[in-house]
Amino acid sequence: MALMLSTTLVNAQEADPAAGKKLFNANCAACHKLNKKAVGPALKGVSAKYDKEWLYSWIKNSAAMIKSGDAQAVAIWEEYNKTAMTAFPQLSNQDIDNILAYTDYTPPAAEATAAVAVAAAPAPNAISNEIILGALVLVFGILVVMLILVNRTLQKIAAAQGVELVSQEEKPARKPLWVAFAQNQFLVLMSVVFLLLSSAYFVYGYFMQVGVDQGYMPVQPIHYSHKIHAGANQIECKYCHSSARVSKHSGIPSLNVCMNCHKNIAEYNGEEDLENGYTKDFYTKEIKKLYAAVGWDEENQRYTGETEPVKWVRIHNLPDFAYFNHAQHVQVGKVACQKCHGPVEEMEIMYQYSPLTMGWCINCHRETNVQVESNEYYAKIHDALSKKYGVEQLTVAQMGGLECGKCHY
Repeated sequence: MALMLSTTLVNAQEADPAAGKKLFNANCAACHKLNKKAVGPALKGVSAKYDKEWLYSWIKNSAAMIKSGDAQAVAIWEEYNKTAMTAFPQLSNQDIDNILAYTDYTPPAAEATAAVAVAAAPAPNAISNEIILGALVLVFGILVVMLILVNRTLQKIAAAQGVELVSQEEKPARKPLWVAFAQNQFLVLMSVVFLLLSSAYFVYGYFMQVGVDQGYMPVQPIHYSHKIHAGANQIECKYCHSSARVSKHSGIPSLNVCMNCHKNIAEYNGEEDLENGYTKDFYTKEIKKLYAAVGWDEENQRYTGETEPVKWVRIHNLPDFAYFNHAQHVQVGKVACQKCHGPVEEMEIMYQYSPLTMGWCINCHRETNVQVESNEYYAKIHDALSKKYGVEQLTVAQMGGLECGKCHY
């Protein structure tokens, strides 16, 4: 029995870096990094700087230690702008030992090298694009040679038959094709009509594209991936574009909104898209551009006041004579952002998904029902028009959404 108890006590004292990583991510990662300053100090090797019993007390109740006048506690508090550290009385000494084991843990070099080698090794059954392209070029070349040979053979056969026919009987002289065509007034008239109609068709199609920027994808001064933010991290569109709820315009998010998260996220640790050149280093450099724009001193965790304006390139732009209200559609109509802007959560680079033409808007008004739930403003007119049209749900068009004055004023 004594031996079993002794073994249990020894095991209880063994720190587990894996468990410490989970505790670190759940309790510490919001304010601390391992290798650099954040809201609080870097925690790599912190167990070597302070006594373990002191760390137990500091983590469980730092405010009490500062109030007691502990020299080390007061020094840390003053160094980090007198920012109070959250108390963690729920953490046991074993939990703290696990966290410290994680902050002290260094992966073996052999394991790291092997991991890099595995990641860099190509897939065993992968066929390179160069091989596929080469095979297609070879097939295309063979087809061209075969066509040339067949064409020569047909020319020889036609020539042989032509010589034999001429030797048997003389053929009457043929008029040039253009002379025969000019003498046929019906063909001339139909050709002129065809040319005029086809020219009008292409001219009309060209002018209808003026001002339509569907697919427009400009390069922005700071690369912003909607695929990462709205897709992988599932950030709601209206968190950044908050004015879409209450305003005509969705607005360009302030860089301070970006810093709500990136004050603590200085490096990108997500997935890479090596095929398109989007590496972790690329994304991290874009975060540094954000820091330069807002004047954020990453080392000292403070704003310097030296800012640089970011000249964002506008993507969606309606003409001045067209009225559109985001709040009316997003807040009242409950229209999803993807309805107009497409699958934003899949876009690495934002582009104009819809044509934003008058016909496109009209079709949407004809297909979309008016949202009347919990909206007394529409209740009376909705009931009256529902009886008039004999329907249960009114479309925007039936509510006057096709009137010229709704969008043009």
